Amino acid sequence: MSKGTHNALKQISEKLADILEKDSSEQVMVFTDNKALMELSGQINLLLLDRQRMKADFKKQEMSSKKMLANISHDIKTPLTVILGYLEILRLENQEDEMLQKVETKAKQVLELLDEFFTLAKLEAGDKNIEMTKVNINEVCRENVLCFYEILTRKEFEVEVVIPEKDVYVQGDRESIGRIVNNLLSNAIRYGGEGKYLGFFLEEEKDFICIDVVDKGKGIEKQFALNVFDRLYTVEDSRNRNIQGNGLGLTIARNLARQMGGDVVLDSQPGIRTVFTVRLRKYKGF
Repeated sequence: MSKGTHNALKQISEKLADILEKDSSEQVMVFTDNKALMELSGQINLLLLDRQRMKADFKKQEMSSKKMLANISHDIKTPLTVILGYLEILRLENQEDEMLQKVETKAKQVLELLDEFFTLAKLEAGDKNIEMTKVNINEVCRENVLCFYEILTRKEFEVEVVIPEKDVYVQGDRESIGRIVNNLLSNAIRYGGEGKYLGFFLEEEKDFICIDVVDKGKGIEKQFALNVFDRLYTVEDSRNRNIQGNGLGLTIARNLARQMGGDVVLDSQPGIRTVFTVRLRKYKGF
């Protein structure tokens, strides 16, 4: 093989590797008089074009599926809300009927799950309106922690809350931040409840504000930690064969945080402590 042919092949290989690594829409260009190499680069470019078309079609189908899911969730949610209304009337008229109470409870759980599906579908389809404003994070945290006061007291939790007196501001959507905090608190109480401890800490970093939600329950093994933010991911506890489901709450929390330029991360030491940390950007003006 001549030196020129060898260099041209190397050039094609390096360019192709660069295109694949950067996932760009470029094409392979090679300057040579060798007809075989010209045909080779032409066939490679045809494959690259076909790859781009397939990616575009996949994105369109994915977006269409997400919008369809959002619409279906909304269509099911409306009649279910009506059913719940009738169930509530029946329960008030038959307060001793345990079966009726169980049906109402299950219907509420279905409605809650549908609401989460609807929210996630809107987020992933880009239809969720997240308005970035100056948000007093101290107020949002106090409001959401107080919402759980009754259940924490009833379940006899040891509660440790550290929220600075000085107001701290982040840039984000107040409703979305409230939902993130609410989801993480619910998750800690539901899945870390046997530890009978809830910690809530608001801290400042250089460019971010961090919120730590801590429990002392069973925790999550390291091999499962990266998957807990997946949709409807479940962890099977081999000791009692119970299924621990994280539903969509954590998926929604991370999705919302990332759309506001932040993130939600997990650090778990099973049986000792589990910490979900929300990182939000400090407000520095728009």
